[in-house]
Amino acid sequence: MNVPVLDMQGKQVGNVDLPAEVFEYKINIGLMHQYVVMQNANARLGTHKAKRRGEINRTKAKWYRQKGTGRARHGSRNAPIFVGGGRAHGPLPHKYTKDMPKKMRHAAIKSALSALARDGQLVLVKDLSLSEPKAKLMSAVVKALVGDQSALVLLPERSENIERAARNLERVQYLHTPYMNVRDLLRHERVIIPLASLDVIKRILLGAPVAAEE
Repeated sequence: MNVPVLDMQGKQVGNVDLPAEVFEYKINIGLMHQYVVMQNANARLGTHKAKRRGEINRTKAKWYRQKGTGRARHGSRNAPIFVGGGRAHGPLPHKYTKDMPKKMRHAAIKSALSALARDGQLVLVKDLSLSEPKAKLMSAVVKALVGDQSALVLLPERSENIERAARNLERVQYLHTPYMNVRDLLRHERVIIPLASLDVIKRILLGAPVAAEE
């Protein structure tokens, strides 16, 4: 797949061939869904807790006498049927974590990238850098590349200027390429990929060596 490469002003400066093994992969919607379910489950803390009747700190004295009142026989105010009592079968802390084999995770990411490439949502940039960590500069670059659409910027490595500038933009998110995932790839209208990040994608998903700089 041959796609145009833009500069930071949005002008085409060349073309690049995207590897078919990654960007023309067979799209598996079920696998992508499984990946997102795993992500959401692993993000849960699982710290929810409700007190059972044995954990309620109330008086242990009998509420009222056993006989002669015409009421039911009760010996504890901690019972779940009373206001302020413990909760029957309430939630307890536990883990929600799920796992997926590495090959399945990579296949899901390839499916997501292929879906984005098919729909023309990938924007390849020759280079991406800012002289200052200012949201105004980052906003101008993103607008030149994708207009007013929401965008995910894949960074090949840490860039303090871009990261600090992007944090203040509501419709822009940055992500280090080794941490790319299905949920973040598909939640934006465009994905901006510098050529350096494309090399990282090839290395992760294909095991290809990074191209040497001239």
